[in-house]
Amino acid sequence: MTATIEIYTKFGCPFCVRAKHLLDTKGAAYQEYDVTMGGATREEMLARAPGARTVPQIFINNVAIGGSDELRALESEGKLSSMLSETGD
Repeated sequence: MTATIEIYTKFGCPFCVRAKHLLDTKGAAYQEYDVTMGGATREEMLARAPGARTVPQIFINNVAIGGSDELRALESEGKLSSMLSETGD
């Protein structure tokens, strides 16, 4: 089993595209939530990541890791692959 990955995005967001591309190159499956129009999904994102005002907001096994830059940093540090292979149990 692999990690549960969730990513909150907006239409046309280059940082969202970058983050999804990195996850795609790692072969990671993720659930994407579009917050372009705001509403309940955006409120859910803000509740899960208090203070977050930008997208993407990425969660791995229900832990907020931040956005595209933080995801890239995990990859650069060699930590992302192991996080993606851990189960959220």
